[in-house]
Amino acid sequence: MPERVVTVILGGGRGSRLYPLTAQRAKPAVPLAGKYRLIDIPVSNAINSGFRMVYVLTQFNSASLNRHVSRSYQFDIFSQGFVEILAAEQTDASGDWYQGTADAVRKQLHHFDCDPYETVLILSGDHLYRMDYRAMVQRHEQAQADVTLSTIAVDRAGCMGLGILKVDAEGRIRGFREKPGPEEDIEQYAVPDELAARWGLGQRRFLASMGVYAFSREALRLGLDLEHAIDFGRDILPAMVHSRRVVAHRFEGYWEDIGTIDAFFEANLALCVEDPPFRFWDDRSPIYTGRRFLPASKIIQASVERCMISEGCIVHGATLERCVIGLRARIQPGVQAKDAVIMGADYYEEDARRAANAREGRPDVGLGRGSVLERVIVDKNARIGAGCVLRGNPDRPDSRGPGWVHCDGIVVVEKNAIIPAGTVI
Repeated sequence: MPERVVTVILGGGRGSRLYPLTAQRAKPAVPLAGKYRLIDIPVSNAINSGFRMVYVLTQFNSASLNRHVSRSYQFDIFSQGFVEILAAEQTDASGDWYQGTADAVRKQLHHFDCDPYETVLILSGDHLYRMDYRAMVQRHEQAQADVTLSTIAVDRAGCMGLGILKVDAEGRIRGFREKPGPEEDIEQYAVPDELAARWGLGQRRFLASMGVYAFSREALRLGLDLEHAIDFGRDILPAMVHSRRVVAHRFEGYWEDIGTIDAFFEANLALCVEDPPFRFWDDRSPIYTGRRFLPASKIIQASVERCMISEGCIVHGATLERCVIGLRARIQPGVQAKDAVIMGADYYEEDARRAANAREGRPDVGLGRGSVLERVIVDKNARIGAGCVLRGNPDRPDSRGPGWVHCDGIVVVEKNAIIPAGTVI
């Protein structure tokens, strides 16, 4: 089966829903859980499923993503596996950007059409889940489907913000409803009683699309040939429901769309509890990332409760509660941080550089003395001066200032930003 499957990961467009985390990087390169990046999730799932022909489609700010992928995913010379970035490019056939998810695959189809595949697995790059794609491909083949969509079961309240699928008793998809409103009558989209009983759905009587698709080779070509077909979810799949065999595959594990600032923030902090809904380590299917040679983190006279602390950090005299601390983070005495995602740094500042910072009145990289943070995301290499107070508030309207954005009730400090000492946000 693995040699018959090509995996295509959609890196997304500008990633505006995750701005400013995507201001200087592609969405799949956004750091996650202290030491990973979003791209590590679908790539790891594919590798653990035995699918090792992986293409990542992206077009915006792809330099750091290229660097991460090239350093992290290297197969030996006896393997046919690869993880390859396909950025938008000008050709004789087309000179414009990707116009949507389907258009991205259409423009890059010639790169992998020479591969000996029968099935194309298409994945989103901004979801958090662990999945063995072999079960989905097996369902696809056994059902003799043209297209198979992986789905999760949700109750009526969980339908908001998701694409809801209408299925028959055999699990064949007969209709779509994109992001129904809370007052909208969608009872006709409820799973038939016979199938709901067979799948043990209980009160979760609706199926939502996960953005994970399996296409047969012929069906993908036919879909991409549809006139004005720009997006899979909006254009191709609704059209193919009426002309091809499209079936649902049920996924029963944890799945979270982390494509917005609020969802990203909550998904990170959810990892801090004793029994988190998602575990990054699994001896059968770990999540992979780049290899680093960093020292163990050093914690000196600090109070730390329900936190994740990555390698190479120095936490001195701080009070941390429910925080995710990224690589090489430096947290100085008197810092109080609660409900915070601190992404750390790409480099260490040497003593000479820190002395120069003091002479020039510039904060060091990291969290300065006595700073207070609550409901905050601090992107990489940011400099938070001494005595700063940064607090997000869900009741406060969105706003922005030099080096920071307040969005979804969360203060986001931009990458490489300098927040002067004493700043209150």
